[in-house]
Amino acid sequence: MPDLQASAPSAIVLHDLTLGYEHHPAVHHLSLTLPPGALVAVVGPNGAGKSTLLKALAGQLPPLGGRIDGLGTLQRVACLPQHSGIDRSFPISVQELVLLGLWHEVGALGRHSAAHRRACHEALAAVGLLGFERRAIDTLSGGQLQRALFARLILQDAPVVLLDEPFAAIDQRTTRDLLVLLHRWHAQGKTVIAVLHDLAQVREHFPHTLLLAREPVAWGPTAEVLTADHWAHALRLQEPFDDGAEACGATAHGVPA
Repeated sequence: MPDLQASAPSAIVLHDLTLGYEHHPAVHHLSLTLPPGALVAVVGPNGAGKSTLLKALAGQLPPLGGRIDGLGTLQRVACLPQHSGIDRSFPISVQELVLLGLWHEVGALGRHSAAHRRACHEALAAVGLLGFERRAIDTLSGGQLQRALFARLILQDAPVVLLDEPFAAIDQRTTRDLLVLLHRWHAQGKTVIAVLHDLAQVREHFPHTLLLAREPVAWGPTAEVLTADHWAHALRLQEPFDDGAEACGATAHGVPA
């Protein structure tokens, strides 16, 4: 299995970051510093820009304004999209899906060595999917597919892991098992950032939280962020938001680093 401590993450710094699509902003003027090895939940009302932020951190969405330091060529990022973003009809086995996590080593046409296959075996064991290697992914339950995708993350061995609603629509046992793996990554020094909706889960498992409502509402220790006042403020900010608004040129502001 890859050495999960081989590469240490660096801080991720967001400077007056504004994100959006076709010049329409979805996240306004976000400034904060995520320390190396942070375990962070990103929460907020529906449409608050949470997934948009993860896309930007993954390098899939260029900023409308501001910048992100500490990612890009400085450190690799592993990203788990929402279930809805995965084509389950693609004819691929569980083992082939998991081995895609070694893309950074072998490339598109690279051959997998015996060591790679051993690493795949160990990753499948870590997520409880031994014996599923030859199964087509369209035969898996939602929880089994999520376990396979976490096994792929293990092989990616990136210092930064981005998870978009990783526990949505899966069973409690799978959620519990994958949370154990997530805490293991955190203990190994990886930076883990997850978009989540279950606030009880956030309070129990995530030391730090960012509350978004198209703009930063609060950032810091979870108990200080997830207050009734902060959540009410987030809902008030979200209600009048205009999806057709032009890119904002206001003075930078944001939550404290």
